[in-house]
Amino acid sequence: MELDIVALSRFQFALTALYHFLFVPLTLGLSVLLAIMETVYVMTGRQIWRQMTKFWGVLFGINFAIGVATGVVMEFQFGMNWSYYSYYVGDIFGAPLAIEGLMAFFLEATFVGLFFFGWDKLSKVGHLVATWCVALGSNFSALWILIANGWMQNPVGSALNPQTMRMEITSFFDVVFNPVAQAKFVHTVSAGYVCASIFVLGVSAWYLLKGRHIEIAKRSMTVAASFGLASALSVVVLGDESGYLATENQKMKLAAIEAMWTTEPAPAAFTAFGFPDQQARETHFAVHIPWVMGLIGTRSLTTVIPGIDQLERQAEVRIREGIKAYDALMQIRAAPAQDGVSASVRTSFEDLGHQLGYALLLKRYIDDPRQATPEQITQAARDTLPHVPTLFWSFRIMVGLGMLFIALTATFFWLSARRHLDKYPLLLKIAVLAIPLPFIAIEAGWIVAEIGRQPWVIEGVLPTAMAVSSLGASTVLLTIIGFAALYTVLIIIEMTLMIRAIRKGPEPDDQPEAKLISETLVPAAE
Repeated sequence: MELDIVALSRFQFALTALYHFLFVPLTLGLSVLLAIMETVYVMTGRQIWRQMTKFWGVLFGINFAIGVATGVVMEFQFGMNWSYYSYYVGDIFGAPLAIEGLMAFFLEATFVGLFFFGWDKLSKVGHLVATWCVALGSNFSALWILIANGWMQNPVGSALNPQTMRMEITSFFDVVFNPVAQAKFVHTVSAGYVCASIFVLGVSAWYLLKGRHIEIAKRSMTVAASFGLASALSVVVLGDESGYLATENQKMKLAAIEAMWTTEPAPAAFTAFGFPDQQARETHFAVHIPWVMGLIGTRSLTTVIPGIDQLERQAEVRIREGIKAYDALMQIRAAPAQDGVSASVRTSFEDLGHQLGYALLLKRYIDDPRQATPEQITQAARDTLPHVPTLFWSFRIMVGLGMLFIALTATFFWLSARRHLDKYPLLLKIAVLAIPLPFIAIEAGWIVAEIGRQPWVIEGVLPTAMAVSSLGASTVLLTIIGFAALYTVLIIIEMTLMIRAIRKGPEPDDQPEAKLISETLVPAAE
């Protein structure tokens, strides 16, 4: 990849997004686990559950603070590095982000303060409501961000205004209830729940191995194992839904994930293992499982999943149709008034305007797509294929780790039911070692989602190469170095604070048990 402005801008956004996404899943999951633990405390009045909630709340607070700091940078990048993208689709993409900030983040940030400083100021039920509002705000925040991202994957409810050259919303309902966005939301938050569950499970296992905070560790593991098992199973089900939707909306992404170079008869086989060779267009040492891909991708035995070769031929046809749409667009823009445009030109743009993005792929090779040669059209069609080995292995890492999480949480769920959580030190050590694995799986999932969309920043609408700002490569490179240095410092701070809090462990709560029980029945005056 050449170190041009497009490559550098993509690398910078990937760096900041991948780093920020280390914190988001843990925030999502821990917020719900805190609410569950405090609910048990309010229902039982047992002090140990309050102590657990406050301890895991400290770790949540550290993670939340660093996550907010890293997330702010990402939004500024849209204006700095992706100014044409912001101009072209800002009317649509900006709406869910604005709602996220005004509704979800403010809700979350407000009640985070009440969670930490309201223990002695609010009644037990009042504080529980605040904790659930933190969890609700965190998940609402993810919802609106994923609605925006889902629109990038499947741009529904919108149309291009040929006079302003901006995408405009035609149906906000379609944008919000975009099936791709909804599937991404439930899949992503479920993955966050798994991440937090494995984190709590691993830290608690470490306490059991050290013989410290035994009762808190066992209760935490019980909650994490049961919540984590349900979440891990739901990730599989919801991931299947995402795969089915990709068959409908992002066929090239699915073909690249499977390294499906040629179209197979239905139902297609699943490639469990292999070494994709994009240059030779074959997968070496491939191990196929018959029928599985067809069942996952189409939920039928007769529907064909198109391969890369067929999709590239279809892309070439779309590029040629897009050139006609581009020609009609230029005539519309050149006319002094709408009345000056012939009916045939308007009809041509209305019929083929949805293919305009494919013509814009030619901008990488020639300023006017109408002047493109057959060779350039063929090359632009080949550009619609993302990097296959990256997608192939990222997907399998994600799925393989997902299966491991099901096995791990199911094992500890069974042990908790039998009251044998501390009987098998080897399993406890495995739980500790598993702490970083959900983060790896989630980052791999992000790579599948975003690299799989290339060469599009908006699927089928706006190529990534057109979306960048007119900046010098040296300027972007300098910011990359600055961000890398800053994020290195932040990750050191995060790990230092987390490890220090874990080593210190839960602090004893000096509130008498009788007072806790009485507060359950009679809320405090505050």
